[in-house]
Amino acid sequence: MFAIILVRGALVMIPIPLIIKRLPLWKNNRLTHSYCLHQEVMNLACADIRVNIIYGLFVILSVMGIDSLFISFSYMLILKTVLGLVEEASMKAFSTCASHICAVLVYYIPLIGLSVVHRFKSNTMPNLHILFGNVYLLLPPVINPLIYGIKTKQIRHRLKKLYGKIIHRGKNSRNI
Repeated sequence: MFAIILVRGALVMIPIPLIIKRLPLWKNNRLTHSYCLHQEVMNLACADIRVNIIYGLFVILSVMGIDSLFISFSYMLILKTVLGLVEEASMKAFSTCASHICAVLVYYIPLIGLSVVHRFKSNTMPNLHILFGNVYLLLPPVINPLIYGIKTKQIRHRLKKLYGKIIHRGKNSRNI
């Protein structure tokens, strides 16, 4: 399985730098993102970029489509198995599945948003693609520990305690 996933990833990603390399770029080759993004580099080209657009769209749709299919199929099998368990075990399994689904969505939603924002430019919000790029880069690693950590009793207890202090301070400041 690991070899198949590795080969698939390599086969899909290797053509991207090759089809970018063939494009002549304008003299202004400054990127607005904090990392190199295929969509932005291809927009710096002073040539026809249809091949890049089609291939990029193919990669996004096929990889996300295949991954989504496998994830959905896995969850259907898990759901089928979980429904046959005792109530306490099924609740624990549902909790784990919910955390994983949230983690997957936290990764996929900004990726889809970034792809859409780069394909449809907005004159009203010219820096929207930069915002989405940074959200895609920073949100998943920041949110993942929270998603999985909130299940821990000690962390939940500390968050409730902290939230209680914040609420208590807010009420005291209004009374003054």
